[in-house]
Amino acid sequence: MTSPVRRASVFAALSTLSLAVPLAGLEVATALAAAVLLGAFLVTDGPLFELVAYPGDYEDRRLYGLITFVLAAVALGLVAVNSSMTLAVFVGTVLLVGYGNLAERLVRARSDSDVLAVTAFCLVATVAAALGQLVTLAAAAGEAATVLESALPSVLFLAASGALLAALLRDVFLIYDDPVVMLSVGFLLWLLTELDPGLGTVDIIVALAITALLGYVSYALETASIAGMITGVLLGLLTIVLGGYAWFAVLIAFFGVGGLSTKFRYGRKEELGVAEDNNGARGSGNVLGNAAVAIAAVLGYAASSADLLPVTVDLFLFAFAGSVATAMSDTLSSEVGSVFETPRLITTLEPVEPGTDGGITWQGEVAGLTGAAIVGGLSYLLFPAVGAVGAAIIVAAGFVGMTVDSLLGATLEGTLLGNQGVNFLATLSGAIVCAVLLMLFSTAVLG
Repeated sequence: MTSPVRRASVFAALSTLSLAVPLAGLEVATALAAAVLLGAFLVTDGPLFELVAYPGDYEDRRLYGLITFVLAAVALGLVAVNSSMTLAVFVGTVLLVGYGNLAERLVRARSDSDVLAVTAFCLVATVAAALGQLVTLAAAAGEAATVLESALPSVLFLAASGALLAALLRDVFLIYDDPVVMLSVGFLLWLLTELDPGLGTVDIIVALAITALLGYVSYALETASIAGMITGVLLGLLTIVLGGYAWFAVLIAFFGVGGLSTKFRYGRKEELGVAEDNNGARGSGNVLGNAAVAIAAVLGYAASSADLLPVTVDLFLFAFAGSVATAMSDTLSSEVGSVFETPRLITTLEPVEPGTDGGITWQGEVAGLTGAAIVGGLSYLLFPAVGAVGAAIIVAAGFVGMTVDSLLGATLEGTLLGNQGVNFLATLSGAIVCAVLLMLFSTAVLG
């Protein structure tokens, strides 16, 4: 059986063939893809098979890994040729997957450190995606210097965002499930190109440095797992680039305060059986469950700013703040309230065991209201559109969202919904409540 490094080297070399589309034309690229696919179907044994076969390919003696990799690249290429997706996104995505995988395999062959492996994947994938985009753009424009100067900020943003999403997906799915990764990254980058954030190269680099540093700190402090760290970095980068540093400050306040709150009387939580797993480190599911709505609001804000949506930007701002206020409120309520032994079920007020879904304590409710107030206060200080009335709306929305979380926990969690689903619906309710209250009191809030 071939080594993972040699196999990854072959796949990286094959990913380079994507450059044939911009450099040699569609006909040549199609012929190359057809030749590789034909070879993948015909080769069922021998040195070539051994070179590129995944462990699962041996049972049927068929190179399924290679076939699906090429088919995913072909599918993405067809989308790029027949839609508004650029060839630069297509080429950058394919190279990102191929060379990022090679870098990770090289590190894993020499080290057992998951952090080093993920870091290598992200760095090399970013460089490969950026170079692929630049070569494609230069081939189309004919002037490399002009392309480098004008397109570099966007190229770096897309490359880094794609690398982070790919690293996250590879952690969630099987590490060699590259077709899913390739298609997901391609479609995300297609969306981001439509939003056109318009930041400079230095801005993108600073945003990357800040989010990467804070992500590593969260991992080092054991408030996030590796997957949680990657998720946080990706969401933070999107928030800074598409929203701004004020949006990021509100989001990072939740991650920071929420993460540290898991350490609050952690020994006592362990005694009661309500402590978070992995010493309180948040995984990707937890991060996404609490922040997915906030990021959707950031994307909506960027789309509205780019005149892609006929909706006022303030509506997305308040939806963002309402969702984060809910996440902060619910997290503090759970982490503080769970150490007290007299919770009551929110639907009947009957005493229940600590950690029971839907159980509340007055201490937890006060902590939750404090969390919502923190987000409301930050929003008042950071966003000119949020006055005193707007801050009060955000606090109210956060408290309502926290209450919805408890109600869902008491009624649907464990049967129809998991914990992350409850978190998502709660933050969604907080965002909706905040947006509706803004529309009802828009004159008082916005003047």
